[in-house]
Amino acid sequence: MISIIIPVYNEAEIIEANLQQIQKKISASSWVGEILVIDGGSDDHTIEKARAVRGIQVYVSPKGRPRQMNFGAKQATGEILYFLHIDSFPPQNFDEMIVNSIKNGHEAGCFQMKFRSNHLWLKFISWLTKFRARSCRGGDQSLFVTKSLFENIGGYDEDFLIYEDHEILKPIYEHTRFDVIPQWILTSARRFEEKGILKLQLLFWGIYFKKWLGASSEELYRFYEKHINNTPTKA
Repeated sequence: MISIIIPVYNEAEIIEANLQQIQKKISASSWVGEILVIDGGSDDHTIEKARAVRGIQVYVSPKGRPRQMNFGAKQATGEILYFLHIDSFPPQNFDEMIVNSIKNGHEAGCFQMKFRSNHLWLKFISWLTKFRARSCRGGDQSLFVTKSLFENIGGYDEDFLIYEDHEILKPIYEHTRFDVIPQWILTSARRFEEKGILKLQLLFWGIYFKKWLGASSEELYRFYEKHINNTPTKA
């Protein structure tokens, strides 16, 4: 069975409707055993809104997406872990597709991704996600992985409070043939729309370039907080 793990923080405005939308995408045969929402200490009504949705398990963990996802994996009872963002909607019958991929020998994979936007640049980014190259991956595409492989590689590296979705793919790609299922997961473009599409893309490239040059997880996080999250950094 599949355990869906959704890390959240201050998502009260969208969480109830989005969880219901995700539930509607599950096949009639339902390979999903549980949906776990892992809250990072929200100070709005995220937890209450999530608990209002039938069939949802809600937990609170230390803040930080890799910490929340590792925490969720420890609570999960399924043989397959499916890490999903709250603003990403997988294709209809996604659970059957994941199970079939596992049966075909892939211990991990994701879906092709489309932004819910008509902007040409975002369409181009979406087109790139059909390729298997690790550089074409991103957390918005979601990630399914067998629990045994996840535990074998040690889960997410909690030192990387950002870039964690790329870091975990290094050992995954070494251990299994990663599968990119040719069906679309639809994700929100809200971060791009709020920050400016080209500006945010350049900042993301800045993070990738700094990592390529050997920047530490702390340096990447400080860059993210200053330039993307707009949080002043201490001297």
